[in-house]
Order: sequence, then structure tokens, then C-alpha cells
Amino acid sequence: MPAAELRSDRIVRFCEKYLVVPEGADVGKPVRLREWQRDIIRQIYDTPTRQAIVTMPRKQGKTALCAMLVLAHVIGPESQRNSQVYSAAQSRQQAALVYDLASKMVRMSRELSDPNMVVCREHAKELFSPYTGVRYRALAAESSTAYGLSPALVVHDELGQVRGPRSELYDALETAMGAHPQPLSIVISTQAPTSSDLLSQLIDYAATGADTRTKLIFFGAPDDAPLDDPQTWKAANPALGDFLNFVEIQGLAEKAMRMPSFEASFRNLHLNQRVSADAALFSHGVWTANGAEPDMEAFAQGPVYGGLDLSARQDLTALVLLAEKPKGFWNVWCHFWTPADTLHERAQRDRAPYDLWVTQGYLTAVPGVSIDYGYLAARLATLRNQVRFRTILFDRWRIEELRMALQAHGVNQLPLEECGQGYRDMAGALDALETLALQERLRHGMHPVLTMCAANATVVTDPAGNRKLEKAKSSGRIDGMVALAMAAKGATATTAPMFDHRTMVA
Repeated sequence: MPAAELRSDRIVRFCEKYLVVPEGADVGKPVRLREWQRDIIRQIYDTPTRQAIVTMPRKQGKTALCAMLVLAHVIGPESQRNSQVYSAAQSRQQAALVYDLASKMVRMSRELSDPNMVVCREHAKELFSPYTGVRYRALAAESSTAYGLSPALVVHDELGQVRGPRSELYDALETAMGAHPQPLSIVISTQAPTSSDLLSQLIDYAATGADTRTKLIFFGAPDDAPLDDPQTWKAANPALGDFLNFVEIQGLAEKAMRMPSFEASFRNLHLNQRVSADAALFSHGVWTANGAEPDMEAFAQGPVYGGLDLSARQDLTALVLLAEKPKGFWNVWCHFWTPADTLHERAQRDRAPYDLWVTQGYLTAVPGVSIDYGYLAARLATLRNQVRFRTILFDRWRIEELRMALQAHGVNQLPLEECGQGYRDMAGALDALETLALQERLRHGMHPVLTMCAANATVVTDPAGNRKLEKAKSSGRIDGMVALAMAAKGATATTAPMFDHRTMVA
């Protein structure tokens, strides 16, 4: 007699018979599951499983696999009559990804697109099958809680984005599955950065083997694996050389070896290691490699791009300018202000020779216990008559006080452009600055105040890999690096016309 067909065989056959690739280079082609994807399905479905934790780096097709398994439970061989299926994520945007891929697969399938088979409800991020009675919906932690639901299957997409040991959405869905005789929970995610996070605790428990119904399916590199070894990349990335570009990973690994701020992010997101993505922005070697003296004539000749970080009035205020000369190389001109009356006290607190830098001309001490923005406004009034500003990116902190000071000095026209300090705006600024530094195209002259800020600068990373400078986690002042990053963003991205006050009437 032929051997009984396994659940995994039925799921694979369903996927490859009815589903097509929803997007990317192979869009519209029939799904062809790789052997490692088939093995994941076998481990989940061919032995009793209450929860399966599948953890691997980014760009391995995790969300597409989630969508296929959802459809297998909605209209495929795993469907249970009139049951509920959910996918869950921390944000509405992430939650929508599983639905978007699943709905595209339905619409692109000749059989499943029949309204008697599956109906897509875009506004609710929901699929409903009149044929099986199964209802699927994508849920986000930002929405109302999931209490009152009764799912037969829950897919937790990117649970590693949960910070800390608790998630109300996770708890609500897991406790809601008790009404089903064989509920299944699948977690598919890149690792969380710390051992105290929810996903880390689930992985560590599964690794003990105490519960045979809890499966751990892990793709990742050992903690001590060398970054420059292709075998390291392959161990963590099963799709490498297939639908994950080898050259891209190679380039990211090379960047990680040179940039401490990127190494932790690379290890976490691309090697699936439990590593906090908080790290120094620049290594000493990269910073000093950009330490040539700036050519000050560049500021009189070409367009000038600025970054302005007002910071708190009792600390440093920084204005950093960039001008290109020769082509491709960026000269750095720094301006720093600090309150004079508390100079020695803060020098001891920050362990920085502020008094010496004032004497040497690297730092301007402003009379008083806080910075009078009139001094900054006066400097900007002088600069606008000396250089051709194209853009000055600024942090909105206390900007209205500066605007009043500028107006008092008759400076009514400056190409000011707001740049927030969150992940959205600063991710591009740090990318621009790091590109220039890695290519050794900065000339900052080892300005001591800026060099101190570079040594202190700490980068934090969100779950999507976006980065920002974090003052709260830095060991000292970083205002100059904030300003430099904003200037780099303006210099490499702006399309604004040149602003030359010398040809205009204020």
C-alpha cells in the first residue's frame, strides 16, 4: 500500500498548484517552494505542534511564506470549516503586508479568484471563503485588542519588533486559541536584539526542548562567526544566491566591518544574531581617515550646505557647513557656542576641555548661563554675506527663538529646511554621512569639538533598520555630529536653487 500522504505534502501541492508569485522578478510565475521552505513546513505540520518559532534574517521571503500558510488554512488543505485565521504584527503597515501578498495571490489565481472561493475585503484587510466559511484578518498591535476572538491559526509576523517581555496582542491571541482541539501558532521573525524581549524568551524556552510541541526552526550565524566569510552569510541566509542577491550581502558585510554603527545592525538583521543595534557611529580609523584640513576657499566659491542643532540652551549649539572642492570631496566648517558662566562646571561634567577650546578659537563662549541666540543670529547674518547657502537643515527644537533673533538682526531670508531627529528624517542623513566617510570624502581637519562629538555619537536602530543618533544613550555631547549629518543630507540630496544674499535685498 502507498504511504499515507503527509500534511506537508498536501500544503506544498496546494501552494504549487494554485498560487503564483505575487511580486518581484518572478511575478506571475507558479510558486516553487525551495527545499528549505519545504523543510520548514514539514517541521511544523508533520508532527504535533502547538507553536512553531521560525527565525531567520530579513529578505528571506518570510512574509510571503506567511501568506501561503494563511491561504492553506483559508481555502487549502488545512482549512477548518467556519474557523478564524489571523496574522498579527506590531504596526498597521507590517500587519498589512501579509494580507497584501495573500490577496495578490488570490487575485492572480484563476481558481481562487472565483468569488465563490475567496473574497478580498481591502478596507478590513480580510479574506473570506464562502466555500469553507473561513475568515482571515490582519491585526496590528496599534488597533483594538483581540479579546473575544477564537482563532484556529495565528501567524505572528516579525514578533522580534516587540520590545520587552510582553505584548498585549500576542497574549490576547494566544489565550484565545483554547477552544480549538489543535490550535497552531506560528512565529516568523528576525531575532529581537536583547534577551529580555518577548521573542528571545520564546526562543530560549523552545531551545530547552521541554515541550515537544514547541518547535524552534533557526537560521542564523554563530555569535563569533567572521563577518567576511561567505559561509557565515550562507548559514544565516538560506535564500542567498537565489532570490537574495549575493553581491548585496557582500557589500553590507564590507560596510559592517568598517562602520561600528552598522555592524550591530548587520549582525541582527542579516545574520540573525541577538545583538543590540545601538553602537558607535564611527570607528576611530574611519574618522581619522577623513581628517585632512578643509579648503576654506570652497566656502567662498561654491554652494554651501548647513546643519543646525540648537540643542538645549545650557549645552552646545552647533552649526556645521559643507562645501565641495575638489568635486566629490566635502570640506567641513564648524561653529560651536556654549554658555560662558557654566563653562568650567560643564567641562568637568562632560570631561572635555571646553575652556582650552575657547582659548584656541574652536568654541565660542557666550556670556551668561544660557546661550543667547542673538550671537548665532549675528554669525548667520555675517555668513550669508560671505557664502552662497543652498540649504540649512535644522532641528525644530527652539527654532522659533532663533527666528526672532534672526528677525532682530534683519535676517529675513535664509534657506532653512526642517529636519526632524526621528528615524524617518535621520535615517537618510546618517546614510549620506556614512557614505561620505566610508569613501574618505570628508575633510574635517580633526576639529576637536567635532571629534569629541564623533567619539560620543551613538546610533540606535528601529525594527525596520532605520537609524538615528540618540543623545540619551550617548556618553557625551553629540550636537556637532547631528549638525554634520543634517548638512550631509542636504549636500547629497538637495535640489533647491542657490541662495545668494549678495544679489538680493533683505
